[in-house]
Amino acid sequence: MTPHSVAVLLDALVRPASLAELSMAQWDLLVRQGRRADVLARVGENARFHGVWDDLPLQPRRHLESAMKLAQRQHVELRHEVQAIARALAPLDEPVVLLKGAAYVQAGLAVARGRMVSDVDILVPRERLTEVESALMMAGWVQTNRDAYDQQYYRQWMHELPPLRHVKRGSVLDVHHAILPPTARLKPDSALLLVDSVAAGDDERVRVLARPDMVLHSAAHLFHEGELEMGLRGLVDLDALLREFGRDLDFWPALQSRALRLDLAGPLYLALRYTRLLLQTPAPEGFETELQAAAQRRGAVMPEGLQDALFLRALRPDHATAADRWTPLARAMLYLRGHWLRMPPALLGWHLLRKMFKSLLTQRTAP
Repeated sequence: MTPHSVAVLLDALVRPASLAELSMAQWDLLVRQGRRADVLARVGENARFHGVWDDLPLQPRRHLESAMKLAQRQHVELRHEVQAIARALAPLDEPVVLLKGAAYVQAGLAVARGRMVSDVDILVPRERLTEVESALMMAGWVQTNRDAYDQQYYRQWMHELPPLRHVKRGSVLDVHHAILPPTARLKPDSALLLVDSVAAGDDERVRVLARPDMVLHSAAHLFHEGELEMGLRGLVDLDALLREFGRDLDFWPALQSRALRLDLAGPLYLALRYTRLLLQTPAPEGFETELQAAAQRRGAVMPEGLQDALFLRALRPDHATAADRWTPLARAMLYLRGHWLRMPPALLGWHLLRKMFKSLLTQRTAP
């Protein structure tokens, strides 16, 4: 189920040479959807990397170049920010273990080409969370959300602190002590992720997850969350990681073993299925089927027909041209699924009710 409305963008991501064949109407659609999905810079970088940049029309090339320059500027700012975080945590003798986009850029991976990075995510041991937060506050990162319920919700039930913002630079920092909430049905051990992290370069203070763990975190983040507005970007990340790491034949058995060890066979199966269906990502024969069986034993997957009907809609760009009449329902169902995976029913019911009442109160008091 790949509707014509997203076929142009998906084809451009899979086969950059197709960009040279597009009409201006197709370019208009691609630019609007690509910008909304946050993958426009990736399309441009792929065009350059595969040698088709000079074959593209001038007008759409300007849009691609603008997005690429923004991504490049973000990468420069990110590297400065990472060094500032490392300096702040140096007195604790605590390394900076980067996650997601920050890790891709700092490690110089292919997935970083054209990857937008709006904030920095780090992983620290839970037992050092208070010390880490204090050190960061001394260095200028402060809490911006003063709502008492939100603060309690994050600190008691979530896998991260409320976002921190630097008072001078305005940069946003997310401090994680786990990759999934402690109340989640899946229980990956964050201590294993930290102990197997590797240096991102020459500076041992700045580290990233091991390659299998990087893929598993990306899969868990995408398929355990309920908000999939940037789902296609997450899928593009997974495609790039699997293609780059998968060239090493030893990677695949290590990935499977690690998925089972970390209780993440379900998210990995979904990652393999939808990167294959939408982006033609290769994997060893039978690999996806074995993970599906492991996920089914854990009760971590839904019936395949329903699963495809939901994810193949929600993973499209969040744009009117990429939606059908069932897309809002698919997004709503996956939003509820994400909360259900993160919380026990009683806590989920209370949390959703409180969010609903808060939203209604805000609407009533708005001028």
